Amino acid sequence: MWNGDYWFVIRSLVAKDFKVRYRNMSLGVLWSLLNPLIMMSVMTFITTQIFSSTMKHYPLAVLCGLVPFNFFSLAWLTGTVSLLENASLIKRVPVPRQIFPIASVLSNCMHLIIQIGLLLALILAFGSGVNIYWLWLPVIWALEIIFVLGLALTFSAINVYVRDTRYVVESVNTILFWLVPIFYSFAAIPARFRTVYEFNPVAALVMMMRTILLDGQAPAMSTMRNLVCVSLFTFIGGWLVFRKLKQGFYEYL
Repeated sequence: MWNGDYWFVIRSLVAKDFKVRYRNMSLGVLWSLLNPLIMMSVMTFITTQIFSSTMKHYPLAVLCGLVPFNFFSLAWLTGTVSLLENASLIKRVPVPRQIFPIASVLSNCMHLIIQIGLLLALILAFGSGVNIYWLWLPVIWALEIIFVLGLALTFSAINVYVRDTRYVVESVNTILFWLVPIFYSFAAIPARFRTVYEFNPVAALVMMMRTILLDGQAPAMSTMRNLVCVSLFTFIGGWLVFRKLKQGFYEYL
């Protein structure tokens, strides 16, 4: 079990990442709000004015997709490169190596909180308001974070040995942008592909957020069950892979 010193290291790494990311930017943390708003506006214009989408509350629906996808893609990528970026520190400080990908994902949670706050504020202003099913939101977000932690542990360990791993992650993120229902609805997906979408944790989170925030309904229990299973399996698998591969880190870092 990790002691208090290890948790102090995680908090320090999270704080450092947050400060460094916006250190030389004139708008600072406001970029966490501007980026999803800009993307939401562009995608709303293209889809509603050019392709004539009739999706309900379209800008809010897009934001329900952008917020989880932005977190997922950035946390997975930064988690993947976290060991190499902290190689000198890893060689000097005797702490569990898992701390670095975990801290990287948690640092992205700070930006996620800001963007979730933006999303909820817009839902209150232009959507259907608060409902009892909002209580599901912490649960589904916790499962998403667990899923990303598993990916970060797995791919950060592999990246130590295979330096092209980060580019594989970037390519997969580009593909997933189109395969996750960010700018289209789940109803538009052909029936033969819907089961696959429900097993994709990012797609499942987007669908459940729209169901809760825009439709005022409880998320489908089948989708919730799939999210729980895939998230826990990915985290446990990631922890085991990391523990197996970390023995040779010092030689390759």
